[in-house]
Amino acid sequence: MVDLDHARTVAVEAAEAAGALLRDGTRGVVGIRTKGDAGDVVTDLDLASEKLLLERILTAYPSHSVIAEESGLVGGADGEWTWLVDPLDGTNNVAIGLPAYVVGVALCRGGRPVLGVVHDPVAAQTWSAIRGRGATGSSGARLAPPYLPSPYGPLLAWTQGYGVARNDPTTRALKTALELNARRVLQLWAPLLSWAMLARGDIDGIVGYRAEAVDLPAGALLAREAGIEIRALDGGPFEECFDGPAEDRSFVAAHPRAIAGLLSVVGL
Repeated sequence: MVDLDHARTVAVEAAEAAGALLRDGTRGVVGIRTKGDAGDVVTDLDLASEKLLLERILTAYPSHSVIAEESGLVGGADGEWTWLVDPLDGTNNVAIGLPAYVVGVALCRGGRPVLGVVHDPVAAQTWSAIRGRGATGSSGARLAPPYLPSPYGPLLAWTQGYGVARNDPTTRALKTALELNARRVLQLWAPLLSWAMLARGDIDGIVGYRAEAVDLPAGALLAREAGIEIRALDGGPFEECFDGPAEDRSFVAAHPRAIAGLLSVVGL
């Protein structure tokens, strides 16, 4: 068995070191190039941060597998323990000079996250969670977002996977429903930042459609351990695993007392 307290220390220290690298790097000229056919980009900072994270994790756990945003699968192949690394969640924000980005790390056992860490270099804040043991912030205080309904509707965040087409009918239906019923809909280009905001109580919910496998588990575990409820779009159970089909990574997330209302908003 892995000592999850030690694993959290490794992950937090690695994420914060990567965050310092990103924070320093964004003060200068950032090298940017296109990635894929959908207009996405990658920066030199993504690659440098990922290299640091991989070195830290594989030094501590050489037999584990790591799936990283840019490098794919590296490290051991025992199949039981897999780390997920998002070295710069919010690359497109960095590319346009918007200081909204985080570093995400998750440790999964059998595809299911047992540890999640999200670090915000701009705010110098780190949030982490161990399955079944709650979520905490940098101060060590437990995260427990309150239920504070607004008469003007909820403040929601939206996220979707890179592979979702612009004219996808489900996407269009969901976004239209949110725009009609929410007070505001945030599209931050940094899903892990949205999860941290939900876990803190800054926003009321998140709706995701075919979310990316690398960044979903860390954020979803953080929010769930803070007391957030996550359901599939049809209201059924949801597991924040990374190894299933993209259709299984569509969800709504909100305070338990608000989840029914959010499901009614997105009912397809």
